[in-house]
Amino acid sequence: MSDPAIRVLDLTDRLGYQAARVFVGLGADVVRVVLHDDSDSAAERLHWHAGKKVLRQSGTVSDTTLIELVARADVVLESGPVPALRTLALRDSQPSLWTGIVHTVITPFGISGPRREWLGDDTVITAAGGMAWLCGDTGQAPEPPPREQGTQLAGTHGAIGALLALIARRRTNAGQLVEISAQEAVAATLEIGAISWIHGGTIPGRTSGIYGHVAHRVFRASDGFLAGGYSGSPRMWTDLLAWMVEEGEAEDLADERWQDNEIRWRERAHVDAVVSRFTGRRPAGPFAEEARRRALPWAEVASGPALLNNPQLIDRRFFVDSGSKGSYRDVGFGWESPALPRPVRLNEPRYVEARDVWTEQRHFDNATADPQTAPGALHGVRVLDLTWVLAGPYVTKTFAEHGADILKVESFHRKDPTRFSPGMRLRPDAGFDDGGYFLNFNRNKRSVALNLKTEAGQNLLRRLAADVDVVVENFSPGVLARWGLDYEQLRKINPGVVLVSMAGTGQTGPWRDAVTFADTLAAMSGLTAETARSDRDPQGLTFGLGDMVAANAAVIGTLELLYRGEGGHVDLSQLEAMASHLGSAALEGQLADRVPTDAGRILRSLGEDRWIAIGSCTPDALREALTGISAAAEHDPWEALTHAAAALDADLLAERLQNQGIAAYPVRDGRDLVETDVQLRARNFYRTLEHPIAGSVAHEGLVAHLSATPGELRTAAPLLGQHTDEILVEQLGLTADELADLHNEGVLS
Repeated sequence: MSDPAIRVLDLTDRLGYQAARVFVGLGADVVRVVLHDDSDSAAERLHWHAGKKVLRQSGTVSDTTLIELVARADVVLESGPVPALRTLALRDSQPSLWTGIVHTVITPFGISGPRREWLGDDTVITAAGGMAWLCGDTGQAPEPPPREQGTQLAGTHGAIGALLALIARRRTNAGQLVEISAQEAVAATLEIGAISWIHGGTIPGRTSGIYGHVAHRVFRASDGFLAGGYSGSPRMWTDLLAWMVEEGEAEDLADERWQDNEIRWRERAHVDAVVSRFTGRRPAGPFAEEARRRALPWAEVASGPALLNNPQLIDRRFFVDSGSKGSYRDVGFGWESPALPRPVRLNEPRYVEARDVWTEQRHFDNATADPQTAPGALHGVRVLDLTWVLAGPYVTKTFAEHGADILKVESFHRKDPTRFSPGMRLRPDAGFDDGGYFLNFNRNKRSVALNLKTEAGQNLLRRLAADVDVVVENFSPGVLARWGLDYEQLRKINPGVVLVSMAGTGQTGPWRDAVTFADTLAAMSGLTAETARSDRDPQGLTFGLGDMVAANAAVIGTLELLYRGEGGHVDLSQLEAMASHLGSAALEGQLADRVPTDAGRILRSLGEDRWIAIGSCTPDALREALTGISAAAEHDPWEALTHAAAALDADLLAERLQNQGIAAYPVRDGRDLVETDVQLRARNFYRTLEHPIAGSVAHEGLVAHLSATPGELRTAAPLLGQHTDEILVEQLGLTADELADLHNEGVLS
């Protein structure tokens, strides 16, 4: 980085592995001390810890040695259950030690609240946060998403919180405590999982991978599987139909009645059946290639090993060469750091002695942070938000929560589906200004209406872009260039600007123009393939996990440049961000390594469609925990627990098991999260904001809690164009007469 590399002391267990890996991807100097049980396989060790130094006497490190290492670090990362966190105890006993340190702790349920000491692995966390509820087959047990997405989200938010605190330290010269609850990280990544209940009183459930709000799903090919569909613009249907007609396989879909979108949606089962016969006669790879040529949103469902041959990822040098002499190829990072430019090569973890780690201590005097008055970490940062739908608005939502001023450009002439699509409004009788989806992801922002189909609107956009710190856009590649705002032109009028582009597959490469939806990106990335079981085809994920994973990667890339004090172009590929969450899948075949599967389970409990998640544990530990609950535990403890759970309330059983040292939690649906979960309620995760039309509305809360520069939810989402005149006067100095003319000409609409 422009300063010496960030020093990161990595004290994480699996809950925080992703946080430390993010810092490796930022070119940081990461030293790992193993304080917790480390039973990683060879593939997992290489994936999670390549590029780090590892303290040789890990596991027996003394408080004295730990204090010395903390004193020399910039960032200290620790994760795990609250009672096991050594740095929290050191924070109490050695408060002066932490003056300039960014101290980040990631726990299953947070460091406050009645369940702060509860245990949780990925199965338990995804159940507690509502994600497992959305995955799996109707009427069957919920399922955690593959490859520990819950813990990866928690780790990512830990890194985001640490970067925010580092940026704040530039202003205040002070460190602070950053706290992440894995439950909250998951609960903030459900798309409509909870907000459907908040706004519409409905509870999205498990649908075997069939999307509930777009006509997309996984289809069989002759030799594998495809993800795709026919939602979006009308062209997605007409061009797919034209292809089927050309091949003589449209059956009755060419009839006039099927050109009515409402009929297609109402009788979707028939349309899907015809499309399934069409895809089933063709191999997946050639089908996907022809679909890309026709600009249709389809993709082959790729496995982890097949991912390594993806021409788009190869062209963009996404993969990391790691291990001895770079002999293994792993998934890379979701962004490209200027401190670690591609192609990236990471060495195997290298053992070091404590005395050889960071010989000079950092000095932070005259700290100015006041926990009672300090503004958010991004106070003073102005962001021009040109995004729509989910991934882009999630980026600017995060910036807004931590103090940035978001100028959201939108229009009646380019209708954001989250405003204008009735199916995404969620609230009965809601209009485009008070739809639930838009409200949740656009709070804390100001709206300026610009008709970018006019030359005057494009000119105003260029003038706004000349006086901001960050521009975020998720147009198709090439759109900004036509407006004179691609990075090369933008930096001529704003040399220090950070441009964040969020195309599906990136700005370059042979697939740069691919039309992508969340499901096609998940298929390309390898995540969809991971949802297959021996008794079931892959089904994908029916909520926007990939959008929010991509958003988090874009946030990291942007925060790095803001911390460095540099402008730059974050060329974010949503495909790369999702592929970076594949864990060790790409390495396992190369290492002929058997990675142990998560032994956690989800069992039926008392009540209709009620379930409890049980974390990974040994039979002996489970047998001991079941004493007094089931007399049959001596024979087969899992069978005994299965029978006992069916007759017990999930919250009651979870509490009993947690008291016996077994991680457990009820599987939460959207209503449970908002109304009944005692931990989320105690931590005030769902915050109420006043909206001029919708009234008092609950919103999903913040994930990164910073002790000295806390973020906040300040204002509800804006009405379309609510702040147009205010912003144009404030930023561009327009007069009342100029504004009147622009309104009359339809430029500000």
